[in-house]
Amino acid sequence: MVGAGGLLNVVDVEATCWDGEPPPGAVSEIIEIGLTVVDLDAARRIGRHRILVRPARSAVSDFCTELTGLTQREVDTGINFAEACRLLAAEHRTGMLPWASWGDYDRHQFTRQCRATAIAYPFGHRHTNAKSVFAAANGLRKRPGMAQALRLAGLPLEGRHHSGADDAWNIGALVLGLAAQGAWPDAAAL
Repeated sequence: MVGAGGLLNVVDVEATCWDGEPPPGAVSEIIEIGLTVVDLDAARRIGRHRILVRPARSAVSDFCTELTGLTQREVDTGINFAEACRLLAAEHRTGMLPWASWGDYDRHQFTRQCRATAIAYPFGHRHTNAKSVFAAANGLRKRPGMAQALRLAGLPLEGRHHSGADDAWNIGALVLGLAAQGAWPDAAAL
C-alpha cells in the first residue's frame, strides 16, 4: 500500500543554462518548475502544473531558449524563487508528500538555490530518483535519459522535451509504468 493517500509529486525543473561557462557573476537558477501529481492508488496522473520563476542572478541565454523554449520575456512574467517555494509547500504539499524526479539534478538544484538564497527547502525527505528505479527495474547498467526511457517503455513523449511541465507529465507516465510492474517503492519505506 502506498502512503499519503497514494499521491506523489513528480517534479522537473528547467534552469538558466549556457553553451559553455556562464557569464561573469551569473549562476544557474530555476526558471520553470513542472509538477505532475500522480495518484498511485488510482494509477493515473491527476494534476499538471507549471510555475514560471523569474531569475534574480542570471538571464535566459539563446542556448537556453533553444533547449527549453523559454524566453527571458516569458520568465520575467514569473514569480520569484521564494514565492515559488512557498507556493509548492502551500498548494502542492511538497513538504508532506513523497516526490520524485528523473535523476538527482532537480533535488540538487533546489538544495543549492535554497542554500544560496537562505530560502526554506520546500520538499520533504521522501524523494525517489525515478531514473535509478527505472534502470534497476529494467536491468540496465546505464541509466537512460527520460526520452530514451519513454522509448524503452513504449510510451510516447508528450509535449516538448526540456519543458518542465511536459517532462514532469512524461516522468509521471514512467512512474505509473514502474508501479504497474510492482517496481515503484512504497512511500512508507522512503
